[in-house]
Amino acid sequence: MNDQPAIPRHILRLNDVSGRKAHHFDLQPDLAGRTALGSALGIIALKKLRFTGTLTPIGRHDWRLEAKLGASVVQECVVTFAPVPARIDEDVIRNYLADFTEDLSGEVEMPEDDTAEPLPKSLDLAEVMAEALSLALPAYPRAPDVAPVDIDTDDAPEAAEQRRPFAGLADLRDKLTKKDEGSH
Repeated sequence: MNDQPAIPRHILRLNDVSGRKAHHFDLQPDLAGRTALGSALGIIALKKLRFTGTLTPIGRHDWRLEAKLGASVVQECVVTFAPVPARIDEDVIRNYLADFTEDLSGEVEMPEDDTAEPLPKSLDLAEVMAEALSLALPAYPRAPDVAPVDIDTDDAPEAAEQRRPFAGLADLRDKLTKKDEGSH
């Protein structure tokens, strides 16, 4: 038995949604849903979360999702592990295309349109919300009293040089060269 609350789901079967008008949605997970999602994303707390927007038909088969993601999160500081609150307000756009093809050649390039995705039979709006939230989270949250570390400071060039991973190799090369020259 799993005592963890389930991550919320909000599944739309696109065949069941009218293909002639926009479908409006407003997701606001309850405390249990926010707790489960926060746990899945590895954050301390997800205090507020709202995902609201429209899913609009484009032509006969394609769909466009335009939404606003709003969240209040608390993450751990990457230096001190102290709680760091953050507010997230993001626009989310996805285009679900029936004729979308992925390049399976093995080479990966940034697509021209990073909003384009293959058209699914059903769309989990809560999954889109969770993905957008995970992408919007600050990558390296820092507590306000933690000073940033600047590796290349002008006031200590020798200290910066020592922190470079191959800084000692030039000195070693010079020593070996002098040793080889002395033995001839």
